[in-house]
Amino acid sequence: MAITRDKKTTLVAEMSEVLQSSKMTVFAQYQGLTVADVQELRRAATAAGVTIVVIKNRLVRVAMSQIDTYKDTDTSALLGMLLYATSNDDEVAPAQVLNTFAKTHPALQFVGAFSGEGALLSPDEVKALAGLPSKNELIGQVIAQLLSPVHDVTNALSGNLHALLDGVEAKATTTA
Repeated sequence: MAITRDKKTTLVAEMSEVLQSSKMTVFAQYQGLTVADVQELRRAATAAGVTIVVIKNRLVRVAMSQIDTYKDTDTSALLGMLLYATSNDDEVAPAQVLNTFAKTHPALQFVGAFSGEGALLSPDEVKALAGLPSKNELIGQVIAQLLSPVHDVTNALSGNLHALLDGVEAKATTTA
């Protein structure tokens, strides 16, 4: 069934908005996945704050040409049946969600990604990004590093305090 011109205009406007607000747009081939698999992927993506969009590549090219950031971006990789994963909050989340899903569904293949600055990333670069910790994990690691000296000092002070209390207790039992 053909899409009407009005529907195409609406789809292009929606995709333009998604691309402009996204920090990272990862695209992958999904040929060979069942409808149930794609629904499972959408549920996993929604839980991680990632949006999955299935749209014609030609409409994505039109949407990109309307955005200054993406006007000069190479779109030659946009071939075949592609789905687009985007996130407004986390640059790494789309790659991680698709990578996790691809481990159990080998039909899903990375094709590339567009960064928020308009750069085209290769599939290998996307897989490398997928291996990075999430934003929350990185924040947790930084906080743990910052608290490490505090824990060391409190442990050292409490050790000295325990030794002092043990000495006082030993002295009290010998004099009693």
